[in-house]
Amino acid sequence: MTKSAFITILGRPNAGKSSLLNALIGEKIAAVSSKPQTTRTKITGVLTDGDTQYVFIDTPGILKEKDKLAGHMIKAIDSSVSSIDAVLLVVDAEKRAGEQEKALLGKISHKTPVILVVNKVDLFSDKTALMPVIAEYSALYDFADVIPISAMQKDGLDIILNKLSEYAVEAPHYFPEGKFTDQPERVIAAEIIREKLLELLSDEVPHGIAVGIDSMDEHDLRSGEAILDIVATIYCEKDSHKGIVIGKGGAMLKKVGRLARIDIERFFMIKANLQLWVKVKEGWRNREGLIKNFGLAND
Repeated sequence: MTKSAFITILGRPNAGKSSLLNALIGEKIAAVSSKPQTTRTKITGVLTDGDTQYVFIDTPGILKEKDKLAGHMIKAIDSSVSSIDAVLLVVDAEKRAGEQEKALLGKISHKTPVILVVNKVDLFSDKTALMPVIAEYSALYDFADVIPISAMQKDGLDIILNKLSEYAVEAPHYFPEGKFTDQPERVIAAEIIREKLLELLSDEVPHGIAVGIDSMDEHDLRSGEAILDIVATIYCEKDSHKGIVIGKGGAMLKKVGRLARIDIERFFMIKANLQLWVKVKEGWRNREGLIKNFGLAND
């Protein structure tokens, strides 16, 4: 008998949602960064454990609808909390409960079990210091369980899966065994590039950046070795940002390309040739056509 469970991962920006998703499925499919708005759309991760298949839906951190892209991000959250089996509310152990958590909990049906996942507990040498934080969050909602974890150290993941197994229902597996995401290969490649930009650039630049994959083709070299050729364009909102992305003498762009290529080769398990271009698209976050072209629409 096969079972399936659909689980949505919610939380404010930088709580560690994407880190948790990557840790649970054992593959890096979601961009991870210390900057807000790292996750811009729904990302599905799949873990098949024996007869049970867990389908995790990572969501953007909730924010105000200040532009059309933000509107799509909020829409992604709203669509992710319907018709699911459970919710993981991920919170930062160093931060107290706030209006963002209250707003997220308000979107969830009372019939849906919610598990409070207190992340980053590795930062506490004295675990009793977590008690006031847990008590504060528990006062907001009647959680099905409270699980302290460290997504970075992969501590507590087995406890999460053991609890989620209670909500798996008899159903077919919706993804083939061995498949761990529904994200197209082009989207994954673009996210790897964007993650490197988030890591390397100053705070004001990344929010105005998107990455589009112009071409992605695999072919054999004369030696018979397979190679993946990728041509990608980094879109900025301002000319000044374009200069920052390229860097002096092209140094920044080369560094982004080198780091992204390493991760692309590791993920796709093939030698890669990555070519990056930089263009300016002013106000793209308010242009529906461009939002859809970048795969960020949540209609």
